Amino acid sequence: MKIYLFILYLMIFSSIFSSLRAQSDISVIDDTTRLQLKNIIEGVKSTLLQDDQDLMMSEDEIISYMDKLPPFSIYKDNYFITGIPLNKRIDGETADAKFQISIRHRLTSSKLPFNSFLFLTYTQKSFWDIYQESAPFKDSNYNPGIGLGRYIVVDNRLTGAILLQLEHESNGRDSIESRSLNWVGLSGKYFITSNISFHLKVTVPYLLDEGNSDILDYRGTGFYTVDYKSLNDKWRFSGTFSPKKSVKSANLKLTVAYKISDRLY
Repeated sequence: MKIYLFILYLMIFSSIFSSLRAQSDISVIDDTTRLQLKNIIEGVKSTLLQDDQDLMMSEDEIISYMDKLPPFSIYKDNYFITGIPLNKRIDGETADAKFQISIRHRLTSSKLPFNSFLFLTYTQKSFWDIYQESAPFKDSNYNPGIGLGRYIVVDNRLTGAILLQLEHESNGRDSIESRSLNWVGLSGKYFITSNISFHLKVTVPYLLDEGNSDILDYRGTGFYTVDYKSLNDKWRFSGTFSPKKSVKSANLKLTVAYKISDRLY
């Protein structure tokens, strides 16, 4: 039974990635955007602006251009991870798997008040004991969200986006086994230069469970990220700071990535 479940999830991942590779532009900018807005900025400049300042696009034309991009894309990281021990027997106690599926979809064009648009997000993170006989799921977290977004245009240049979002996260269980969290998130991404961007997100929780009253001590109130991509698009460096109740408990994450093939995003 577990081999069929494993193949099914691989087919789901393959289908998602195939559709996303065919849609290389993004419509909403958020946490870990794999397809950088820089590509869209450069596409607008090279395709529509060319070298003649007389061909400069207006703000309405830029927003119209963005609205015509495919509305479906990746939201957070999508991955499947597993590992086995080399010095122990492989079973449900010594090895398991973890995967995440995360997508977003723009529901409207930028026709709402203040040239904003409506979008949906959905993220599922699961811990899967594929090495046990019945291949049970140890735990799953479900994170749907809905929000309003607006592209930022400065001096007739697309420079980023700002998003206001309502999100819910829970383990999908009831009674004493239930865990849930709701929050309002305000996030934005701004390109300082063509290869340096700044991303921030501030979250305010509400309707907390009794057991989650101290959630801010662990998850903090948001994050601040600076991303750098080399001019040849090979190297990427990222630093994320997540403030918490005290400076000592704050998180700092540094990431270095190298693109081994030009066919990869």
